[in-house]
Amino acid sequence: MRELEHSRPADIEAESFRIIGAELEERGIVLPADQAPLVKRAIHTTADFDYARNLVFTPGAVEAGVRALRAGTPILTDTNMARSGINRGALERLGISVHCFMADPEVARRAAEAGTTRAAAAVDQGAALWPEGIYAVGNAPTALIRMAQLIRAGAMSPALILAVPVGFVNVVESKEEILALARERGIPAIAALGRKGGSTVAAALCNALLYQSGGREKL
Repeated sequence: MRELEHSRPADIEAESFRIIGAELEERGIVLPADQAPLVKRAIHTTADFDYARNLVFTPGAVEAGVRALRAGTPILTDTNMARSGINRGALERLGISVHCFMADPEVARRAAEAGTTRAAAAVDQGAALWPEGIYAVGNAPTALIRMAQLIRAGAMSPALILAVPVGFVNVVESKEEILALARERGIPAIAALGRKGGSTVAAALCNALLYQSGGREKL
């Protein structure tokens, strides 16, 4: 059996990012310095270079996210998969908590009573507790739709919105709506336009921001 050239996790990651950087250069893609760590993390997670084109950032979104994390702002996700994918060590170093209310019985009850989704009810729960939290949405467009309603009502003003749900129904429209609203209201936001995204992408973006906030990201 051939001996692998890169076998340690740190070496594999470093070589992966070297390859990503080289392929971006071959494609003639030059990323803004502040956005590059997030885009490369998304590509690293998915092996999909479309993220170099479809990740859209409002002005100052990365800086605002880093500032919020350094201040200990909690992160709220729409799936436990995204929650579990966020680096625990980086969270602990910065003293940041991560929350997902999708399995909360009270959220389920409220969703049933209101005839809505758990994701929308979970946004209500999050906004009541942390209206200025960091919201990472990788699965449910209804979470973004509800978030837009609450922002318009003045019930929340997130420190950062990561709008990266994946799918075919209401996905494109919800991303475009929340991004337009974020630009209108001056709310920092990062969105993966189109159908692509997912919980792994949401976690990857959170990790990229966490690593930058802790001064550990080297790409």
